[in-house]
Amino acid sequence: MNRLKGKCAIVTGAGSGIGRASARLFASQGAKVLAVDLNEEGLQQTIEGADGTIEALTANVADESSVQGYVDSCISQFGGLDIVYANAGISGGAVPIFDQPVELWEDVLRVNLIGPFLAVKYAGKYMVEQGSGSIVCTASVAGLRANAGGSPYSASKAGVISLVQTVSNQLFGTGVRINAICPGLIETGMTKPVFDGARARGNEDKIGQLNPTARYGVPEEIANMALFLASDEASYVNGQAIAVDGGLSSTHPFVRKRP
Repeated sequence: MNRLKGKCAIVTGAGSGIGRASARLFASQGAKVLAVDLNEEGLQQTIEGADGTIEALTANVADESSVQGYVDSCISQFGGLDIVYANAGISGGAVPIFDQPVELWEDVLRVNLIGPFLAVKYAGKYMVEQGSGSIVCTASVAGLRANAGGSPYSASKAGVISLVQTVSNQLFGTGVRINAICPGLIETGMTKPVFDGARARGNEDKIGQLNPTARYGVPEEIANMALFLASDEASYVNGQAIAVDGGLSSTHPFVRKRP
């Protein structure tokens, strides 16, 4: 129950879904957690009844000064920084490629890719100076292959995977590790339209049917992987993009839509 005992952690996108599950799990495992999100109400729900220490901070993960601020806040409040889980993200919706405005791409890339980069820039620098640390980023199976998300979203998540790979080598010998998690279909606020639509049609049992595990996932299952990567148990895991998707990315099967 103390896999992160004595650690200080930041979790972004902690106001709901995977971020909330991860922040609460990290705290229950002994970490002091700074939960970061734009959704103040969601953050309050995250910290209410949590087992362990969680402090909430409302911040924009895509804004450089805000990222520097949440890093500095964690260090000043808790006395250090050992773990950053750059999880915050947006989907960008399901807009056809020829109807996608540049602004949509800018918004998605700013949150999904520049956000993790900024976390690396500011948290990573502190970790390098102390000689240790773990950075975890949320990517997606959509960043591995097609047909798991829209173009802006998929491109942003492929960028996260590349960021993790390149940064792991740029941090060669520093004692700082960085890895990515590639979730499959998880029931969160982001995927709510998919689940609501299926339930309205009465075919909820078909959600996730394409993966070999034959079901969708829940945020706690991604949080468990984040906990492992954040902990010293993953001391020899670095520069990896690990799919937690029920086996979906083993083939990425899909039903092709007719034009």
